[in-house]
Amino acid sequence: MLELYELTKQFAVEQRYRLVDQICRAAASVPTNIAEGKGRGSTKEYIHFLIMARGSTEETKYLLLLARDLHYLQNAKYLELTSEYSQVSRILNGLISALKQKA
Repeated sequence: MLELYELTKQFAVEQRYRLVDQICRAAASVPTNIAEGKGRGSTKEYIHFLIMARGSTEETKYLLLLARDLHYLQNAKYLELTSEYSQVSRILNGLISALKQKA
């Protein structure tokens, strides 16, 4: 996530309140939802927030695709970042499955 904050500093100024804000918000939403869900009192709520975090990973991946298509992001960096977010999504899927089995 911190890498995205640094990376988006290079985007065009007119994207500062458009694409940059959306990317940063979506990326920050992943760990925020994980933390909030963990702080809730039940496994059911935790799973709900993990699913929201997984959705935010997909949103971030789409926004990275858009940034690439708008030529703000090189393809190699796009592939690297989406691979990392895909890994986060797989980890979340595993955690969700484990918590569902436990519940």
